[in-house]
Amino acid sequence: MAPNDSVETNGGTRGTAVGRRKAARYIVPVAVAGVAAATIGLVPALASTGDPDLPEITAQQLIEKIAASDTQQFSGTVKISTDLGIPSLGGLAGSFAQGGSGGDKGDSGADPQKKMTELASGTHTLRVAADGPDKQRVSILDNAAEYSLIRNGDQVWAYDSSSNEAYHATEDGSGTKAEHSAPAPESVPTTPKALAEQVLKAAGPTTSVTVDGTARVAGRDAYKLLIKPRQSGSTIGSVTVAVDAKNGVPLKFTLLPSSGGKAVVDAGFTKVDFGKPAASSFTFTPPKGTKVTEADDAQAQRKTDGGKGPGMFPGAEGLGAGGLGAGDKGGKDTKVIGEGWNAIAEIRTPGGTGLPSKASGDVPAEAQQFLDALGNKVSGKFGSGTVFKTRLVNALMTDDGKVYVGAVTPDTLVKAANNAA
Repeated sequence: MAPNDSVETNGGTRGTAVGRRKAARYIVPVAVAGVAAATIGLVPALASTGDPDLPEITAQQLIEKIAASDTQQFSGTVKISTDLGIPSLGGLAGSFAQGGSGGDKGDSGADPQKKMTELASGTHTLRVAADGPDKQRVSILDNAAEYSLIRNGDQVWAYDSSSNEAYHATEDGSGTKAEHSAPAPESVPTTPKALAEQVLKAAGPTTSVTVDGTARVAGRDAYKLLIKPRQSGSTIGSVTVAVDAKNGVPLKFTLLPSSGGKAVVDAGFTKVDFGKPAASSFTFTPPKGTKVTEADDAQAQRKTDGGKGPGMFPGAEGLGAGGLGAGDKGGKDTKVIGEGWNAIAEIRTPGGTGLPSKASGDVPAEAQQFLDALGNKVSGKFGSGTVFKTRLVNALMTDDGKVYVGAVTPDTLVKAANNAA
């Protein structure tokens, strides 16, 4: 294989698509294609033995191909495997994401805020479809049950066949979601392109981008784009995106941890068709007997029950879905330390208190043993605290009530806390 070309990106790549129609097209912002000015060594990569024999292409050209892709119609099957090194999240994670307990009267078993968090662990098979900016569908297949999230124009429906519950929201006339509406399918990273978009938007001087040969994915020829941190200290080792050689659509996304072992996230099409999906894919009528929850009613009930509820992690509202970046300021109790792959959120917890402890008399000895088993005790200039680890995101909670969290190693978190002390 010929030497790979290398691309360094500049700060201009952090621009985001404006308006729902651009976002719904799953297109990487055109600003990503502006990395040519910082490109060093435009040496194309060649296909290795046994892989598709495709024309030579540079990383810069491949990024531009992704950005220029105007494919708005597709349907197919996606397999997503996620291994964060933690037990299955299921409804527990959904409760935290929703900001309340699972038993609230306003809750629905079909609420997307809860259901989609199940993709954060285990292996799942999804059926996906899109027809332009106003019609998308994502269905999670689980044995005999199916969960579907559907948008058709300004109407968003979610339906859980196992509980026979539905969740309904309406977008406002401007094309943006109403205050209490559910997330539309394109806002959930359930396709390789949506995942790749998040990574490429964050690309900057701390990132190496190369072409790493070719592959066959879902019966289609593809180039492999390899994205790696230039910094040390990140839990992310590399990201590989298989890009359709014909239309520039990412077909497979694989994130490997810097610690080694199997992928943390492996999402790819097993079957794909770029023709126009059937109109029936985007229509939904609740079956007879379905319990339907309106988004506005659910939000109003949560406010009645005390707002966000006890499940909201302190400061979590300051962390955007797109991840951390050098330009992000976070919420009023959150600030971002560092940049690129080593960005860390520093969160001040309400009241400035850390985890409850036996010494403070807040918890019995048995409960303290359980808390200790969840993390590792650390100390430094900042004082002392506990590190909670996964294969991708780690968090340090200090005893004086600060939380440091990011896709970085525990040592990097401790160093950040020491520097902030």
